[in-house]
Amino acid sequence: MSLKVYRPADMNETFAAIRNSGDVGALLALYEEDARLLVDTNGSGFAGKAAIAGELERLVRIPGTMTSHNTFCVEHGDLALLRADFAIINEEGFTLYSGFTAEIVRRQADGTWLYVIDHAGASRYGA
Repeated sequence: MSLKVYRPADMNETFAAIRNSGDVGALLALYEEDARLLVDTNGSGFAGKAAIAGELERLVRIPGTMTSHNTFCVEHGDLALLRADFAIINEEGFTLYSGFTAEIVRRQADGTWLYVIDHAGASRYGA
């Protein structure tokens, strides 16, 4: 599955759809080469696609279906600031994990948008 994002407001729903398909490569294609993925409120995380890939593989292995909806998208030139509420819900309808994210995405030369900073752990407290 390969989806390109042409409107930054579509980024989080696209991410969830790809995650649900299980295609780690397509998820990774949503990130700039030197992007950062933060996994807790302390700013711990991963830099660069090679490091991010392992965390995305772990995300795909979590059972259930992910939903992700923007609460806002603020565009400024070739940058956009996003915030989304997300949940992963199992087949019985129980929420396995939920929270919110914060992201910065950048418009690319071809008109698509990619993650520069994905703060997936914005609502998760550090250890």
